[in-house]
Amino acid sequence: MTTAAPTSSRDLPHPERTEIRLAAVLHALSDPMRLLVVRELAADGDELSCSHFDLPVTKSTTTHHFRVLREAGVIRQIYRGTAKMNGLRRDDLDDLFPGLLDSVLAAAARQAVRLGGS
Repeated sequence: MTTAAPTSSRDLPHPERTEIRLAAVLHALSDPMRLLVVRELAADGDELSCSHFDLPVTKSTTTHHFRVLREAGVIRQIYRGTAKMNGLRRDDLDDLFPGLLDSVLAAAARQAVRLGGS
């Protein structure tokens, strides 16, 4: 898979829309921590900094989860000043896989209610 080449040391590689694959998206969404990140991004509807997320894992594991989401094409990460901002690539995902993201998010919400979470 080729990814958009970074133009500076602070630019992060992202797959082009045509390079996003269903298997990679499903893999990225299969992890509970990554799904939590996607749910928060979808609920907010805007960009959130990495520091916004309080995941119950180490910083290095959190970084890994964000990288998996970015490389799968689920999120876009960009530096704004010193903050790394994260945004859901909803338009790309909805165009490529209509209804997938909404179905996964709805199922995750139903599961959270069933299991007593948020």
